[in-house]
Amino acid sequence: MYRSVSPKTPTAEGASRHPVTQLFDLLGRRKALRIVWNLRNERMLKFRELARLCEASPSVLNTRLRELRDAGLIDHAPGDGYLLTANGTELLNHLVPLTRWALSWSKSLD
Repeated sequence: MYRSVSPKTPTAEGASRHPVTQLFDLLGRRKALRIVWNLRNERMLKFRELARLCEASPSVLNTRLRELRDAGLIDHAPGDGYLLTANGTELLNHLVPLTRWALSWSKSLD
């Protein structure tokens, strides 16, 4: 069972304590990256809209939202919905070059 991400504790049994490993572990969980992506551009979304966009069950979505909040990447404004924090926005800014690289890499496999 996974725990919330913290640089001080591993996210999975025996996992590395290195922050990059923990970040990839968090973002690699089912629907986590889709949640972050759908909240881009200062977009605030309510639970049902996020569930629809991410094609996530309520239980999976609740778990991921809690983990992403605990990691400081998203925030919940009661009654208004979910949005990225400054750290979440910064993460997306760092993912743009990775996205460009991944597109180039996938084309090289064809």
